[in-house]
Amino acid sequence: MKLLKDILYGVSLSAVSGDTNVMVNNVHFDSRKVEMDDVFVAVRGTLTDGHKYIQKAVDSGARAIVCEELPELMVNGVTYLQVANCKSALAVIASNFYDNPSKNLKLVGVTGTNGKTTVTTLLYHLFKKAGFKVGLISTIKVMVDDNEYKTTHTTPDVITINDYLSKMNAAGVEFCFMEVSSHGIHQKRAEGLCFEGAIFTNLSHDHLDYHKTFADYRDTKKKLFDGLPKTAFALVNIDDKNGLVMLQNTKAKKYTYALKSFANYRGKILEKQFNGQLLKVDDNELWSKLIGDFNAYNLLAIYATADILGLEKMETLRLMSELDNVDGRFQYYISKDKITAIVDYAHTPDALKNVLITINALRTGNENVITVVGCGGDRDKSKRPVMGHIASEMSNQVIFTSDNPRTESPTAIIEEMEAGVEPQNTRKVLSIENRKQAIKTACKLALANDIILVAGKGHETYQETNGVRVDFDDFKEVKEALESLKK
Repeated sequence: MKLLKDILYGVSLSAVSGDTNVMVNNVHFDSRKVEMDDVFVAVRGTLTDGHKYIQKAVDSGARAIVCEELPELMVNGVTYLQVANCKSALAVIASNFYDNPSKNLKLVGVTGTNGKTTVTTLLYHLFKKAGFKVGLISTIKVMVDDNEYKTTHTTPDVITINDYLSKMNAAGVEFCFMEVSSHGIHQKRAEGLCFEGAIFTNLSHDHLDYHKTFADYRDTKKKLFDGLPKTAFALVNIDDKNGLVMLQNTKAKKYTYALKSFANYRGKILEKQFNGQLLKVDDNELWSKLIGDFNAYNLLAIYATADILGLEKMETLRLMSELDNVDGRFQYYISKDKITAIVDYAHTPDALKNVLITINALRTGNENVITVVGCGGDRDKSKRPVMGHIASEMSNQVIFTSDNPRTESPTAIIEEMEAGVEPQNTRKVLSIENRKQAIKTACKLALANDIILVAGKGHETYQETNGVRVDFDDFKEVKEALESLKK
């Protein structure tokens, strides 16, 4: 248990009713989890307002209530604390409750439209190979050194983050690499954390259903850098025009990386093959199993971060040469019939374009590229015709299919993708709503040396429809479909 006044340290209080010199058991923003002597923070969410559940929390035994508006009925023995913003207050309270665990390790945040998972995951593996105890908070999973935890959000809620960081403290973790999404920043899930540094990968069309404008999306990402202390570092991709924007107001030490521009850390692609690429990184050659320009940028970010954090450069390059692809990120399989299947998480126009550019750069010209792609429901609708255009323009054959339709009609989503197909490309397009059948069809259409790209879901092992998730693994499905072919 914790003393209430201790976990309120640093919280700006507008009004207090009751005693803060009391012991509390836990902190929650979900009233359904509240038990005796807990603190309930009435966060206003996108779907519901926590203020509606204050009385429910009190009835469940809450000892203290943190809210933006004090309720008309205040129960004796319960402490009510009024604040200007419950999300900000929750961030500080959660950090205090877990004894500010981010201060006891070197926490590096990675933000950007694409590349967050690859950069954080490979940094985790690199530092593990270098002999450190390391933590990871990513879209795919959370790692507390060698212990794995499943996750459901790119950036977990702030209580969960601090819980994981506390576990990392107990395990003696020295470095933690964390994905920081625009949603997480906007909802203040990363507030109250002490970052050793932040990395910006790139910025392109995504999440405009949430942020409404690209400028708002960009400026939300920028807040991570604006909040860095002068002791931290800010590392940005300077080939992306938004890289300089991220650095505008930061107090942190500034570093840049690039393939095309002058930067602190420069790279060049010397050779590309399907099984890897040869890079020049700061005048040293690196052979990597990761291919594509987008991965060259990811590798530069990893190299730069390792150098900034004190790893020896040549040892870093040696360890980088051992790194494998992250699950669902340009993960490939070659069948007995010499058909190459590639599964990639590309779910934004820019990511899809980058993957297809990489594939087309590796072709001899005689192979066909068959792309299977869909768009998620209840997400940014404006990118659907754009992705339809890119897929049909850059592939020999395209199959539009269902992704995670969630509460939307899969047919309607596919029709919005079809709207982006130009007349000369319509003959290339098939629409098969059932994703399993779409993948099977792609495999049946493929001939020896052809390339199948299954895009959009990557590492995900489920498909979500109307709140129900069923098992579905793109890599498993395409591999089984290819293995079952009799040609």
